[in-house]
Amino acid sequence: MFFATIFLVIMYLILKYVLAWIVYVNSLDSRLGESTWRWSYDYQVIGERDYSDLDDKDFVRLRRKKNKLVTLMYVVFLIIFVSFMSWFSKFLIIILN
Repeated sequence: MFFATIFLVIMYLILKYVLAWIVYVNSLDSRLGESTWRWSYDYQVIGERDYSDLDDKDFVRLRRKKNKLVTLMYVVFLIIFVSFMSWFSKFLIIILN
């Protein structure tokens, strides 16, 4: 349970780091909005080229970077959730026995 606690703390720090990056990327262009928990406005279609890349390359690349960061944030959040449920079950077993 000690290592699980350390793992949760490390994952929390990673989550805070990724969230700081998302806030930073959002501050680079006002068109990205202020939302942290969702992908940017335009959604790519798998297998299709993003044609707006021809119009505004810098914004599209920034939007893609933000989308990757948000995906990473969700992955880290999911890992934290599953790890916390495991830690909490071990904690309850210790307390209830």
